[in-house]
Amino acid sequence: MEELELHAYAERLASASPTPGGGSAAAVVGALGAALCAMVARITGPANGGGAIAEEADRLRRALLVERRLDEVAYGAVVTAMGLPKTTPDEKTLRTRSLQDALATAATAPMGVARRAAAVVALAEATLQLGNDNLVSDVLCAAEFGAAALAASAANVRINHKYLKDAALVNAQAGELAELEASAREHVARVRRTAAEVLTSASRR
Repeated sequence: MEELELHAYAERLASASPTPGGGSAAAVVGALGAALCAMVARITGPANGGGAIAEEADRLRRALLVERRLDEVAYGAVVTAMGLPKTTPDEKTLRTRSLQDALATAATAPMGVARRAAAVVALAEATLQLGNDNLVSDVLCAAEFGAAALAASAANVRINHKYLKDAALVNAQAGELAELEASAREHVARVRRTAAEVLTSASRR
């Protein structure tokens, strides 16, 4: 995003409009984490896997920015379904069916963000292995952004689960989320530990 685009997005996020919301913002945060991985990889150079890391980071960044729009559209459909009339039995049936369909999509959209955010955290650890101590704080930021995006998108999945009646979908997504969160915790813990060692040694020089 250029500065003006980011400013306009933040203005929309701060408005009374229901979209964009937290799910959309989570995708943006994850994309920033991926961008930092790409930056560190490119500055460090293509040796030792830096080129591959930059390419994967670019892919994740682009995908997350697409997911941002998908999340906004999905939640917009929920808002539309909630506004359907419910005076007659037929209207109530249609509204319920439309709302359940919209909620399923609204849960699936942030699941995509969660998967890619978890991938950003894992990629941050791989980026750290490039060994550029001068940029360790950027790698740590990338990992933290990925972890924050994962936590935020998981919250958006779960709020939709609260109202979804499709138990099979809820259980499948809940199980996948738990796995993503457990794996990400391990990655970010290792990044934090290594970054702390590097930053502490730097402060003692």
